[in-house]
Amino acid sequence: MFVTDCRREFYDVIVSQRVLLLVASDVDALCACKILQALFQCDHVQYTLVPVSGWQELETAFLEHKDQVKLLVKQDDDLDVPAYDDIFRDEEDEEEDSENESDGSEPSDKRRRFEEEVIERTMRRRQRREWEARRREILFDYEQYEYHGTSSAMVMFDLAWIMSKDLNDMLWWAIVGLTDQWVQDKITHMKYVTDIGILQRHVSRHNHRNEDEENSLSIDCMRIAFEYDLRLALYQHWSLYESLCNTSYTSATLKLWSVQGQKRLQEFLADMGLPLKQVKQKFNSMDVSLKENLREMIEESANKFGMKDLRVQTFSIHFGFKNKFLASDIVYATASLMENIEKEGPETTNFIKALDSLSRGNLDKLHQGLDLAKKQLRAIQQTVASCICTNLVISQGPFLYCSLMEGTPDVKLFSKPVSLCLLSKYLLKSFVCSTKNKRCKLLPLIMAAPMDVEQGTVIMVGIPPETESSDKKNFFGRAFEKAADSTNSRTLHNHFDMSIIELKTEDRSKFLDALISLLS
Repeated sequence: MFVTDCRREFYDVIVSQRVLLLVASDVDALCACKILQALFQCDHVQYTLVPVSGWQELETAFLEHKDQVKLLVKQDDDLDVPAYDDIFRDEEDEEEDSENESDGSEPSDKRRRFEEEVIERTMRRRQRREWEARRREILFDYEQYEYHGTSSAMVMFDLAWIMSKDLNDMLWWAIVGLTDQWVQDKITHMKYVTDIGILQRHVSRHNHRNEDEENSLSIDCMRIAFEYDLRLALYQHWSLYESLCNTSYTSATLKLWSVQGQKRLQEFLADMGLPLKQVKQKFNSMDVSLKENLREMIEESANKFGMKDLRVQTFSIHFGFKNKFLASDIVYATASLMENIEKEGPETTNFIKALDSLSRGNLDKLHQGLDLAKKQLRAIQQTVASCICTNLVISQGPFLYCSLMEGTPDVKLFSKPVSLCLLSKYLLKSFVCSTKNKRCKLLPLIMAAPMDVEQGTVIMVGIPPETESSDKKNFFGRAFEKAADSTNSRTLHNHFDMSIIELKTEDRSKFLDALISLLS
């Protein structure tokens, strides 16, 4: 069932029927799904859950369940949907000219009619140009930007809050959904900070509400806390050394792919006064005296080494007395479970595991996801180092281009969209830090990796330039479509993010040539 508005009146209609949930394979969508599932459970609503990874699966699911699908729209709502005539133009209007051919009239009548037709055609052409300009402007908003910066999990939590059915678990899922947008670099820092403030008020409200509950000190209790923490991936479940080496921000700033960068890392650790023996063991095993002041020590030294943004606003969660996770830990773990390349059953197995890992009763799956996430981050950083050291990132004029060859270590991992996007963003950040070419620092990046060797396909992603003022809007979706149409390239635009496409390997050269011509 497709819902175009999440206010209470629409939910009231939904709960009176059996619901079809079509859920995309990304962490934010999974978190929104968990919130809806919890709401349905409260109201004893029956529903069918169908995971979809792209437009093809969405169409298949729609056709299978079309009898259940209804579009819910209030008649008096202004949904900012463009009118039919603003987007489509009937062919009848364009064929009218050919219908007014010679019909045996007198010469004077023909001349008068001819003059009228000339004026009419001129007006019609002018109206068509105006219509096309208006249509381009509308489609620019609807098609050019695939992502509009609103967390679906936060929208679902807002619905639960309006209905006074919001729970701590729902709030945590909303936090994870927002953090997924930040980790995936889909929103600006300002948008992230603004939404963090909204969620912080909800956290304060829930903490105050739960102060006197009997289970507030229970071994099964759940506590969410706002805090300033380090911008280091999985460091509380890893060693500090591994986290420093495999976090995009620190690796790019210190240029850890070079000998000089490794020396700077040693100097950074020495400046903090942290022994290598302590830094290279698991974080939980470090001396308590070092961990107590670790954040302050790292922040003070980080400023000296150009890492002024190492501190970030985030949330943590405690399950009982032992288990503590940052929101970014959950994002990395869940995304890795979704794109696990080890076959363990049907196609939906990864989706179900990822969905289950968001529940506090499935910590074993969450820890499995953390292990997969560590492997993924190591593979990303090793691939980034290899690409930069072997000069695989080349300028194609209007954009940078990098292609991974079959046989590259861990290349199979990057046949998945989220992993390839993470790699592309980490690579661009590192390349910008390593190059001296000022123009290259302002260019977007297109990256390709083998997808299916037997079918001869590659997966390709385009990401915007790595600039502080970037609004995170991606122009590559329409560019890919136009390049494919102009060259008759065999492409598949199956992903919900239109800046990700599948392409036949033999068509890659002419496709790239068309992109260069189009974007120049």
